[in-house]
Amino acid sequence: MAETTCPFTTAEIKLHLRVDHATDDTLIAQIMLAATTAAEHYQKRTYITRPRTYHLDKFPRVIRPPYSPLVTITTLKYIDTGGTLQTLANTEYRVDIVKEPGRITEAYSTSWPSIRSVTGAVQLVYTSGYGALSTDVPDDIRAALKMMIAHLYEHRESVSAIQMHEMPLGARDLLAMRRIF
Repeated sequence: MAETTCPFTTAEIKLHLRVDHATDDTLIAQIMLAATTAAEHYQKRTYITRPRTYHLDKFPRVIRPPYSPLVTITTLKYIDTGGTLQTLANTEYRVDIVKEPGRITEAYSTSWPSIRSVTGAVQLVYTSGYGALSTDVPDDIRAALKMMIAHLYEHRESVSAIQMHEMPLGARDLLAMRRIF
């Protein structure tokens, strides 16, 4: 899986934190990554566009990639009944990037192929995100991330980056507006 990317530079966050020294640069970078990862997981969104891989045990009626916004499908592969990995032609399925979360369905007058009954028999590689630039990320999400980063920086001893249920209420409220369930 591609690495999470924070939609800020360290310099932007240091300005927000009012930090004018380099002593905490590594810590700030770690906090930025932890906050972004936690926020993306909470919202089921990708902020900076990147590829993701999603494994399923079978073809559901509708495939809903777990992270929005869906941009494009790279490949949809499956293990056929003979045990061979096959790539499904893009003419065999339809992609809806308008609805959130995005979805993939069988093309008209087709059906999903028969697959081997094994775990991870279906592999979807897709791209999700708002764009390649940090400015493509909506302002409410950027504001929430700044709040989370500042909170973690100020309370680094009492709140672990892994335990983001301690997320500041204002940040949670901002992120909840675009949360995918």
